[in-house]
Amino acid sequence: MAITSKKLLKYKKIKHYFFNKHGGVSRGIYKSLNCGIGSKDNKNDIRKNLKIVKRKISKHSKSIFLVHQVHSNKFVFINKSFNLNKKSIKADAIITNQKKIPIAVLTADCVPILLYDNKKNMIAAIHAGWKGAFKDIVIKVINFMVKRGCEKKNITAAIGPCIAQNSYNVKKEFQKKFIKKDKKNTVFFKKRRNIIYFNLPNYVKSQLKLLKISKIDMINIDTFVKKNNFFSARQSLALKHDDYGRNISIIMIN
Repeated sequence: MAITSKKLLKYKKIKHYFFNKHGGVSRGIYKSLNCGIGSKDNKNDIRKNLKIVKRKISKHSKSIFLVHQVHSNKFVFINKSFNLNKKSIKADAIITNQKKIPIAVLTADCVPILLYDNKKNMIAAIHAGWKGAFKDIVIKVINFMVKRGCEKKNITAAIGPCIAQNSYNVKKEFQKKFIKKDKKNTVFFKKRRNIIYFNLPNYVKSQLKLLKISKIDMINIDTFVKKNNFFSARQSLALKHDDYGRNISIIMIN
């Protein structure tokens, strides 16, 4: 099943989806739309799942472009001369102004962010776990887009399903790290019964706001909550699984 952003839906030149774990062919703990090429799932099943996703976004596009995600602040820009067959690029965001190239990120609690500048016709897909967010991946991507002629007032950002604060308990050291970076980060933490909880989606949203991005769509779906039907690394850990599936978030210029 695919979820869309109301704000991004307004633009007819693009297509986008945030997929949950339903609608694929994988079995067991990967049931069913596992798109995690780095997971221990059957590679054939993953390929079939990616084909299902590609058919949904466009029958006539190139293959889905994915990167080898490493929780960094690195991104890749696909221009006309980019070699799409490059294998295993280590990055956590993809930017392009090319048509018919679906770009996607994989998540399992981390934040997927899809961006679109409707005047420059440029898109981006970002994977922001706490490490990437802490290393300012969102800021780097938007600054690059601006360098390429985008304007902040024309950029729409959709923050996809990810782990919500109530499900994201962290250690004291984790909190200290963020507050050391900026005292204002205190607002993203709360304490309940001596447990600290971190608000990752709001932290990401605050970075967008700092950059003066005003068109922000926040899809408030907690990937950790079982009934929401998303793959969740934390949920898998709690269930003592030795691996987990990945959700795919995808965007393409028609």
